[in-house]
Amino acid sequence: MKFFLDTADLAEIEEAASWGALAGVTTNPSLYAKIGGRLENFHAHMKRICEIVGPDCPVSAESVAMTRDEIVRDGLELAEIADNIVVKIPTMVEGLAATRALADQNVPVNMTLCFSVPQALLAARAGARYISPFIGRFDDISDDGLAQVGNIVQAIGNYDFTNNTVNGEQIEIIAASVRSANHVTQCALMGADIATVPFGVLKKMVQHPLTDRGLDSFMKDWEKVQNA
Repeated sequence: MKFFLDTADLAEIEEAASWGALAGVTTNPSLYAKIGGRLENFHAHMKRICEIVGPDCPVSAESVAMTRDEIVRDGLELAEIADNIVVKIPTMVEGLAATRALADQNVPVNMTLCFSVPQALLAARAGARYISPFIGRFDDISDDGLAQVGNIVQAIGNYDFTNNTVNGEQIEIIAASVRSANHVTQCALMGADIATVPFGVLKKMVQHPLTDRGLDSFMKDWEKVQNA
């Protein structure tokens, strides 16, 4: 499983990148607003993220347009920012049409706000490079988001969609709206290709009480050696 960071915070991205485990970044309008982002600085901010993570790490930048022509125009502008930009488009009729048009122009798309197998299959047929089923938002309505992700992973894996995507690349499933290390564990076990996680969850993934206990024991024993 690959790990994307779900944030627009440059400091978080720089820190996570220094760990050596970061494979990409996903952003959205809410995350950009959270850091006090301004419209006139958006493209420059996305470019800076691309520079931090490097050319091999995809960076999802979301279109906020609502019609297919506007989404395509927005997507082409976003794709000009850097070679590793992926255009993020919501799962809707206009989004599907725009995804097909962008894929035909070799612009990779991350289809977001996906909540069902039929939506995921339509996204795949439209040429999406990544599909992002959400987990946490199912939890908000007392439904099982993990089961939905598992169904999508299985359904997409049943078919070969490489002829639909940019450069014939295999579609990857991004487990999104991840809220715990257990979400990551379960998504990895079911075969999701990527987990995109907030920085707080990424930090929790490193932690375990037995690791802390073992480290404390080692340090106390080493102190005995030093004082012997």
